Amino acid sequence: MMFGSKKSGLQPAKVFDSAYLFIFLFGIVSLFSDMTHEGARSITGPYLSSFGLSAAAVGIIAGFGEFIGYGLRFVSGYLSDKTRRYWLVTGIGYAINLLSVPLLALAGRWEVVAFLMILERAGRAIRNPARDAMLSHATSEVGHGKGFGIHEALDQIGATTGPLIIFFVLLSGATMRHAFAWLLLPALVALSILLFTRIGYPNPQTLEVSKKENLKGAHFPRAYWFYLVAASLIATGFVDYPLLAFHFQKLDVMQGSLIAIYYAVAMGVDAIAALIFGSLYDKIGIRALIVATLVSFAFPLFAFADGSIFALVGVILWGIGMGAQESIMRAVIATLSIKEKRATAYGFFNMVYGIAWFIGSSIFGILYTISLPIAIGFSVLLQLLALPFFLLSGRSQDEKVADIQG
Repeated sequence: MMFGSKKSGLQPAKVFDSAYLFIFLFGIVSLFSDMTHEGARSITGPYLSSFGLSAAAVGIIAGFGEFIGYGLRFVSGYLSDKTRRYWLVTGIGYAINLLSVPLLALAGRWEVVAFLMILERAGRAIRNPARDAMLSHATSEVGHGKGFGIHEALDQIGATTGPLIIFFVLLSGATMRHAFAWLLLPALVALSILLFTRIGYPNPQTLEVSKKENLKGAHFPRAYWFYLVAASLIATGFVDYPLLAFHFQKLDVMQGSLIAIYYAVAMGVDAIAALIFGSLYDKIGIRALIVATLVSFAFPLFAFADGSIFALVGVILWGIGMGAQESIMRAVIATLSIKEKRATAYGFFNMVYGIAWFIGSSIFGILYTISLPIAIGFSVLLQLLALPFFLLSGRSQDEKVADIQG
């Protein structure tokens, strides 16, 4: 059974249908994958605390896990392009990422818990560049923005469902160990669908039918670097939801139960925004990110204001920004890189983006303790500073295409 191999002899119209199926299947894999690891991440903090660790220790472990989770992506992407073994790298990454979660149920020491948490992030780092490179072949046929938007929407359904499953498992009287054990089920479903997809699409690069390449050469184009600067500024200026939740709880903006509901709202908005702005990207290009930034940059002005209504508006704007980033940013990388170096392009971009996010979150946290208005100003300013670099990236890309066509 081969849906997208060279031997299938698919005509262009059939390839188009097959590309949609490939995106959908990987979206379902991501749905159950996010259900697993996002469900676990909702209680790993309290789980570590149950071993007697301090808040500082929990923060260091989580922070180091995120650092590994982004730092390894460049290495993973480079090796994927070098070996051309995209499925192998993706499979290893998913196996590490998913199977480390239920093993938390067996951990008897905090060191083992910390190791498994970091291992889960490492698995995610290993899988993502190769997976996105394969997805980009399919999205080239349906539209990079639309394709990655569909994938992100399915991904966020899992990210929302996972923590809710954990909530109801714990509500039933089960322990956190039991909750981790339950997550073996979605992990196995994700791996099974991944295997099915691998059998059906042994050569996903054939989904990208031959067309005139707009990009040539061994190096990334100037548009890529302008875009990387813009995305890094957005990442530095954005705020992690845990800090928003901390603010809501600290100032008693809303009841504790509403904080979780607001997060679910944010994830729902994220999914819808991914579809809308992903499709918009296919029509107007990188200008879609400019529109998304202009819509969402003011989220801290509302989220950190007094009152639950303002907080809700802020959370909705935050979700719009996240959805646009997760869908359009991957679509842009697919547009700005050649097939042979696409995993490297994703890996390097994600490494820099993750480091910028980590630095920005740290700075915002420090500024928050000093002066909330300064912290808000920092967030808004960094996001607005990204706009001219988005424009430069789009202009450079247009000039490159014009030169080739001329």
